[in-house]
Amino acid sequence: MDQLKYKSVFDIIGPIMVGPSSSHTAGAARIGKVVRSIFGEQPDSVDIYLYESFAKTYRGHGTDVALVGGLLGMAPDDPRLADSLKIAYESQMEVLFVPRNEKAEHPNSVKMLLTKGDRKMTVTGISIGGGNIQISELNGFKISLTMGTPTFITVHQDVPGMIAKVTQLFSEAAVNIGTMTVTRESKGEKAIMIIEVDEPRPDIKEKLKQLDHIYNVTYFD
Repeated sequence: MDQLKYKSVFDIIGPIMVGPSSSHTAGAARIGKVVRSIFGEQPDSVDIYLYESFAKTYRGHGTDVALVGGLLGMAPDDPRLADSLKIAYESQMEVLFVPRNEKAEHPNSVKMLLTKGDRKMTVTGISIGGGNIQISELNGFKISLTMGTPTFITVHQDVPGMIAKVTQLFSEAAVNIGTMTVTRESKGEKAIMIIEVDEPRPDIKEKLKQLDHIYNVTYFD
């Protein structure tokens, strides 16, 4: 008999969460929280485009409050999650939900357009079950970010030499980079690096934050 293999305990018992559905609530909250980390700050406004299953049941299954709670920095088990829409309003973060009829690459798909001043960012997220997620698009670039491996996300100033400084830091720490995605708003403005590495190294986060022109660093493992 073949032995069953699981990547984590979440594959067996599901995540600790507030809400009725691991896909529609826990996964949605994780998508929102990761998107907030990539953006690096609370946006002034967010347009949330919901597809297929998300579009049909986002109110009944709490997907709306979960996505907004995540964007406010809340985890899936945060007791404030149910009040996230009210908290967003009080925090002056405008939220617009737009259910869409067209097909998506996955039934539980959401695309967000975040705006703060002149700064904009688009991200597409997928809730793949059991609270697990994938980020599949960033500013029009196709990516495959599962958050299942140690991942660093930086928000930094787009200046010459930034990529070299960051990769040199990982090289000096003897840490291998598996994948690296770099995107920017425009020349000289804020840019984003998403770096997946082969081993957990939370200590590198502080080293990255010490580099010039780095605004924000987030680490997931």
